[in-house]
Amino acid sequence: MGLDLGLEQAVHGSGEHLKVVITQEYDKTCVSTILANGYKCIPGDIQQLVANDPQCNFLFEATGLDVGEAFLVVGGPPCQPFSTAGRRQAINDPRGSLFREFVHIIDTLRPRFFIMENVKGLLSAPIRHRPHIDRQVPLEPDEKPGSAFEIVKQEFRSLGYYTVHGLLDAVHYGVPQFRERLFIIGSRDREDIFLPIPSHFHKHQNEYYRWKTLRSAVENLENDPGLCAQFSEERLHYLRQIPMGGNWRNLNPEEMRLAMGGAYNSSGGKVGFFRRLDYDQPSPTLVTSPVQKATMLCHPTQDRPLSVKEYARIQQFPDDLVFTGSITEQYKQIGNAVPGGLGKALGETLLSIASGDSEVNVKRIRGTSIHDQILKMEQYTIDIGQVR
Repeated sequence: MGLDLGLEQAVHGSGEHLKVVITQEYDKTCVSTILANGYKCIPGDIQQLVANDPQCNFLFEATGLDVGEAFLVVGGPPCQPFSTAGRRQAINDPRGSLFREFVHIIDTLRPRFFIMENVKGLLSAPIRHRPHIDRQVPLEPDEKPGSAFEIVKQEFRSLGYYTVHGLLDAVHYGVPQFRERLFIIGSRDREDIFLPIPSHFHKHQNEYYRWKTLRSAVENLENDPGLCAQFSEERLHYLRQIPMGGNWRNLNPEEMRLAMGGAYNSSGGKVGFFRRLDYDQPSPTLVTSPVQKATMLCHPTQDRPLSVKEYARIQQFPDDLVFTGSITEQYKQIGNAVPGGLGKALGETLLSIASGDSEVNVKRIRGTSIHDQILKMEQYTIDIGQVR
């Protein structure tokens, strides 16, 4: 729901905004949360829904919209591996995953814009993966890094949509968290679309435009954190020795080995092991549980994990939003969400493009189109149709 709420916060001109008219969700607890907060939701397996109703009347009837009337469709279809007949090889072909249903819905509804979000690993994923010992030189085309994403782009081009894509880090859009995700924006009418312009920076003379810190989001919850998971006594023994902003490397050498166990000699930075957060930095990326050994999220000054309420603050959910399910399910819902500030930036960008009066200067930063400024924006009014 984070992306939904963020999109609805987007305002353009004299107050035009976006409205979520429908959501679609498979997970029963997520459906319950959506309904508890007053949104409409079509529950169930999207693959089955589309298979039973290829014309997507279930969406047209739920929204009251006709073909081409939806302003925006949003989704995050997982491009998950599947196996060929006989399960002989691992395949990452997006056409065999929920991505196929997302493309079908775009083609059927023909919204003016779409947004697809996914993990950054999709950019480098091959369609087919073989163990190094079995690989030939040169690699087959479907074994090359990025071959899966090439299919994604080809599928959208085949629908006639013009697309741009890039990695967006939520910290650059006023979110108190480092969280990098891949976003693809598509335009049916081949408008001059672009990615949201960063609004917050590591160093800026104006404090308002600096990265938001964990302190700014959660410090006032120290005396009222709400529902919270617990660390085991064994883990607390080590965490009590670690200062704010530290991790397992702050332990003495003997304690390091005991705390890390078999992971001590493994490769990688291992920065998430026994990690105590720093109030004066943005939060690391929230995961689906704050107590996982390799991605611990210990409170900066208290010997406990971040609470559900603190998770929600970092993801920029309003305090009065209702989350249903067990504490484990609540952490998972929040940890999987797109932060509100990033959704707001995406919505405002599309509203400015829809006005027809945005002019953008473009430069290249780390291979992604980042845009210096929008020179002029005018008014536009729309509703949003969303599928997740």
